[in-house]
Amino acid sequence: MQTPSSSSIVAEKVEQAHEILNRLEIDVWLTFVRESGEGGDPVLPLILGQNVTWQSALLLARSGERIAIVGKYEDDAVRSTGVWTEVIPYVESIRTALTDTLDRLDPQTLAVNHSLDDVTADGLSHGMYLLLMEYLARTPYCDRLLSAAEIIKTLRGRKTPGEIERIKKAIAGTGAIFAAVAAYARPGRSEAQIARFMQEQAARQGAETAWDAQQCPIVSTGPDSMPGHAIPSASLAVEPGRIFHLDFGLRMNEYCCDLQRAWYVPRPGERKPPEAVQLAFDAIVKAIQAAAAALRPGIEGWRVDEAARTVLTGAGFPEYQHATGHHVGRSAHDGGGVLGPRWDRYGRTPFYKVEPGNVMTLELGIDNVDGRGYLGLEEMVLVTDDGCEWLSTPQTSLPLLE
Repeated sequence: MQTPSSSSIVAEKVEQAHEILNRLEIDVWLTFVRESGEGGDPVLPLILGQNVTWQSALLLARSGERIAIVGKYEDDAVRSTGVWTEVIPYVESIRTALTDTLDRLDPQTLAVNHSLDDVTADGLSHGMYLLLMEYLARTPYCDRLLSAAEIIKTLRGRKTPGEIERIKKAIAGTGAIFAAVAAYARPGRSEAQIARFMQEQAARQGAETAWDAQQCPIVSTGPDSMPGHAIPSASLAVEPGRIFHLDFGLRMNEYCCDLQRAWYVPRPGERKPPEAVQLAFDAIVKAIQAAAAALRPGIEGWRVDEAARTVLTGAGFPEYQHATGHHVGRSAHDGGGVLGPRWDRYGRTPFYKVEPGNVMTLELGIDNVDGRGYLGLEEMVLVTDDGCEWLSTPQTSLPLLE
């Protein structure tokens, strides 16, 4: 069921949806779902805030109508959101209520949730699509269907003030855990021990991890650590002469953050990181700063990635094998475009244009620097009308973990 905290966000997002429909000149947006507790449409938390059991049609019109057609016994719960101005219950079949409502609205363009590139805009399952085509078979609306991907990309990407405040709180909570782990982690502490400590700290804040707890945090203690989306090891531990690296975020009040931080673990007598490590760290910082300087409304994501990638490779370091950044919001990877290279891996998403209100990561690193392990950083920024502002406090120096 919807909570009071989620209802305010739903109201903001539904109001925003009407603005987007008018800008895109799309008459009606239809979200068609069932049994959403078993993996429903990713857009439901934004426009409804609760699950549905039976076939349900949520229709938002550019003219302002907000119509929910739901199975009997779920209509009162939907009305309780205060967002849907008309709630139509049905008993035997949704068909008549759906086609009658569409006849009343008479949309010339009817957007439904499918996308080749964006998983968060691809919530209409193939079975539900076939069912919808069956219901609309004797209507003109089959020929008026188009993808809602642009609607959902914008709705999910353009964060409202309420969403931004929640993300900021998640960032602050994550920062507090980074500070705590810097005091806890020391030579001999295993990756698994450190991960448990961070998860316990999250629980004390009443928070969850921003992604699957088995891999959140990602803990790297040297060249033998599992790369990428890794599982912390019980046999690998913090060691002198190695890089200590964390990739972590909290989910607080339904919104996430995603940050990376790094330290150098000195050997006896070392008072600063080795030159090779420091040079790599400085190059990473400069590349992230280059991405931030390039990030502005209207730019395609691949150009931001190119700005960062060029700085790093220009300093003599290898290319990183992933995108420079992604959206963050209800999930750590929040859909929409990426700040990434023009690889098939990312489909059309690197060509999506950045918009004001986007909350993005800027992240990159270098594998196995000087044989001492992975070195990477990840920051979070908010895109403004003329550039971006830091939501996280950028790490610009490499501290010693002693």
